[in-house]
Amino acid sequence: MNRLSSLVIILLMTLGLAQGQENPLELSKAASKGDKAALGELTAMGQAGNVTAQYNLGLMYLQGDGVTKDSAAAADWFLKAAKQGDAGSQDFLGLMRQHGEGAPKDSAAAADWYRKAAEQGLAVAQFNLAEMYANGEGVPKDPGAAVRWFRKAAERGYSDAQYKMGLMYASGGDVAKDTAAAADWYRKAAEQGVAGAQYNLALMYAHGEGVSKDPAAAVQWYLKAAQQGDAKAQYNLGFMYLQGAGVTKDFAAAADWYRKAAEQG
Repeated sequence: MNRLSSLVIILLMTLGLAQGQENPLELSKAASKGDKAALGELTAMGQAGNVTAQYNLGLMYLQGDGVTKDSAAAADWFLKAAKQGDAGSQDFLGLMRQHGEGAPKDSAAAADWYRKAAEQGLAVAQFNLAEMYANGEGVPKDPGAAVRWFRKAAERGYSDAQYKMGLMYASGGDVAKDTAAAADWYRKAAEQGVAGAQYNLALMYAHGEGVSKDPAAAVQWYLKAAQQGDAKAQYNLGFMYLQGAGVTKDFAAAADWYRKAAEQG
């Protein structure tokens, strides 16, 4: 569940607030800090059908935030909101059914929930559905459908999907090989901080593949990935310092980056 924070941000921008005296988002903040009265009010709102309350209760039980962690309770609250069409809850429910957390593992049900959210334009769900098609999990394996959903998520700015599109264009597997397109998708993901995309974009600048050869640009992108702990980027950055390619030759810096990569095996 490593996409919780980004998904919360997306949904808080799109969810409507309940009409009434209490704001379910404010109640959830108070409840997460241990305010039992706020938790009681939030629960009552959820039981009365408030989607925002149901979604936030799902998150709280999933993370053990202000309540005892309870995956089954989280799945139950997400289900209530998902049945009302809440895309975020549908995606979380898909994750839980895919991994058998809080509900029986059921890949077909997971794919179905992902699809419901994906069709509403939720990028993370589009990415998750694409992965199901790519792996033939819960749905028949369909590379074409996988590419379509990866592209939809990428076009909505989802960085993991942008990186995936870069990989596909670079390899020419399920799409026609196009190194310029690969570099373009890598750049989009790299600018959002995806270390793998930063490393691959650096490689393309180092070799002049899909972009004009530019050792200095390669160094800049290797550095960004290396600072995130990417061992291959650390190794290549050491090589650039050793050779003085795109950067002033510096044996001490080369040794330092080689050491960082070596310590990772």
